[in-house]
Amino acid sequence: MTTREKRARTLIEGRPALIVIDIQKSTFIDGSAVRSIANMPGYRDRMIAARDLVDAAHDNDVPVIFIQEVHRPDLIDFGRELDGDEDVHCLDGDPRTEVAKEEMNFRKGDYVIPKRRYSAFFGTDFEILLRGLRVDTLILCGGLTDVCVHYTFVDGHQSDYFCRVVEDCVGGSSVEAHDAALRAMEYLQTGAVQTRETVIRALSGRGAAL
Repeated sequence: MTTREKRARTLIEGRPALIVIDIQKSTFIDGSAVRSIANMPGYRDRMIAARDLVDAAHDNDVPVIFIQEVHRPDLIDFGRELDGDEDVHCLDGDPRTEVAKEEMNFRKGDYVIPKRRYSAFFGTDFEILLRGLRVDTLILCGGLTDVCVHYTFVDGHQSDYFCRVVEDCVGGSSVEAHDAALRAMEYLQTGAVQTRETVIRALSGRGAAL
């Protein structure tokens, strides 16, 4: 058991950015009974709820960065991604792959980072953008909690960013996987898991205490 006294942190340290992970058209236009990637119950509603975060970021001049998973149609860049439970998904040119710009109120001045792997950091210019924006705190929403959100959080943590995940604006492949991923992220940074209401209040006040 650790006895080290933890330093109190604010929800937002320095400059924040809202990171909207893989909220793409498939969530809103694909009504298939069997999906290429499993979603927990209520997943779509959680993605819709993330719109409130985007609006709050816009209202408070906080950068909004949309992360888009996209793969080449010849499947050459999937790597080991299809070795597990996931089927082919997010192909370039498929309307379902497009960022859900209308649903999320995408505005001129927002950013889009395409990625070929789970983490937004892996093989992209995400960190170059974050450095240019002088971002210190990453506020994460989107999906999947246990995959792309979790792995982006871990890479952000290992790159010394303050990372926050909005628990009611992320969705996992299952409830159990969602809950386990939230616990894993909270383990890395105390106070990482926050609610939409608390985050919106912090975006407005820029310094709400954890």
